[in-house]
Amino acid sequence: MNHANLYESPKAGGRQLRTMATLLPYLWPAGNWPMRRRVVFAFALMIASRIANVYVPLFYKDAMDMLTGETNLVIALPLGLLFAYGATRVLAVGFAELREAVFARVAQRAVRAAALRTFEHLHALGLRFHLDRQTGGLSRVIERGVKGIEFVLAFTMFNILPTLLEILLVCAILWNLFDVWYALVTFVTIVSYIGFTLVITEWRIAHRREMNNRDTEANTKAIDSLLNYETVKYFGNEAHEARRYDGAMRGYEEAAVRNTISLSALNVGQAGIIAAGLVLVTVMAGNDVVAGTMTIGDFVLVNAYLIQLYLPLNFLGFVYRQIRQSLTDMEVMFNILDIPAEITDAPAAPPLRITGGEVVFDHVDFGYDERRPILRDVSFTVPPGRTVAIVGPSGAGKSTLSRILFRFYDVTGGSVKIDGQDIRKVTQESLRAAIGIVPQDTVLFNDSIYYNILYGRTGASRAQVEEAARLARIHDFIIALPDGYRTGVGERGLKLSGGEKQRVAIARTILKQPAILLFDEATSALDTHTEKEIQESLREVSSDRSTLVIAHRLSTVIDADEILVLDHGRIVERGRHADLLERGGAYAAMWAKQQETLEDVEAD
Repeated sequence: MNHANLYESPKAGGRQLRTMATLLPYLWPAGNWPMRRRVVFAFALMIASRIANVYVPLFYKDAMDMLTGETNLVIALPLGLLFAYGATRVLAVGFAELREAVFARVAQRAVRAAALRTFEHLHALGLRFHLDRQTGGLSRVIERGVKGIEFVLAFTMFNILPTLLEILLVCAILWNLFDVWYALVTFVTIVSYIGFTLVITEWRIAHRREMNNRDTEANTKAIDSLLNYETVKYFGNEAHEARRYDGAMRGYEEAAVRNTISLSALNVGQAGIIAAGLVLVTVMAGNDVVAGTMTIGDFVLVNAYLIQLYLPLNFLGFVYRQIRQSLTDMEVMFNILDIPAEITDAPAAPPLRITGGEVVFDHVDFGYDERRPILRDVSFTVPPGRTVAIVGPSGAGKSTLSRILFRFYDVTGGSVKIDGQDIRKVTQESLRAAIGIVPQDTVLFNDSIYYNILYGRTGASRAQVEEAARLARIHDFIIALPDGYRTGVGERGLKLSGGEKQRVAIARTILKQPAILLFDEATSALDTHTEKEIQESLREVSSDRSTLVIAHRLSTVIDADEILVLDHGRIVERGRHADLLERGGAYAAMWAKQQETLEDVEAD
């Protein structure tokens, strides 16, 4: 599937059936017999409710005939029939409400299961998918899809099907009690109504799709703009952002107007068909009463049935329109499930076995786009308990190494091994559990500082969390806050400074206690004094762990066991700090330039 077409529904005519087929396993879960019994019981209650409902007018007709003196039955019977009329109506409502209560657990469990499966699949998809997607658009797709499932389960199973069952029962009763023409006119009216609704709704659905697309676009632009609030302010681009958002909303406005106009056309047509059917059947019944072939009770019965059908049939039009819209929303959400994961575990892949933590990049080639290679024949080893640093200019491919080590992408050539095991042949879960990373761009959850540190190892104790914070040199800062560890960090951690966020990230990684450490510009947002403190802590934490450091500031890696200089995807130099300076190559030039810059800053 082309990821770019995620929000577009397939053109195949059977897409609604396919969507319903995708939903059915959630409604009839395999092996879950308590849920299946609930479904069967709910359907039995639905049938009982509709049977009771069609008996209500029959009791009313008999009571009416007795009260008008058109039968020879005992006069006390009308009271009994009126009581039966009321009791049957109560039974019909009681069965319907009990059905709702019984099925509620099934419906909500199905919604929960579908939402969870989609959420899990999104996490199973590769980094490439998420970099190509916008979170606001995805969240809106899932939100609409879940609401669509709720609506379809609530109305398809126990509104459309019961209404169709009641229509068949009423037609059979009219045919049996009176004349085939009553049943025929009623049936033709209903079929015409449904046919008209289907045709017009198919036309309307195109407008609904356009509305969804425009709504997603506007929502994405709004979220993107608000997440970048500070950037907008820095450049004074509030008016520009407003124009972008208004442009998306203008498209939504036009699509919504067209959708409303088509809805009005549908409603007028439906009302006309229903009115024609009602008038025709009422005229037929009136003539038969005048001719003496029908009683007043029969006339009341026919009208009662027509009104009884009219209400759900009118509601059926709304339900069908909403179901079609819900199916469209569900279809787009289920399209996500059709996207194959780019990175998957090999069949029967074993977990990674850590014996020492040796990391080996063996003649690795990689490119995000095959037309533009990023890494070319990269080979190096991080021995157990040693530190290897990667330095080089921006765009050299340094951060790509961390993504490959975490197996967010697979290499296009060569291999990456940990303790002799190709990372493509072990489970992703065990691989990522063995590696701890402090990324350059630290993003925190919109929760407390405590939660964000605890995220490194969710089963850790409070004492362990605080110890990790001490090692990251942030404990004293946290306890000085009014709410201490309960302090919220805000959306993406925006309430904290860059340095504070980075220290939280370092504490989180320390708490994880991984066998392999990866620092990607881990101290880039810290001042010189704090950086030195953190470097001491990092050296302590990484003393017995394999450590890969990706750095821009060369002063942070001078103690590394080996330094690799990466340029245009190739390793152009390697060695210890002193050796590289002595050679006078690329590393020495970078060092001299940074020292010169540092001297200029200190002079200022």
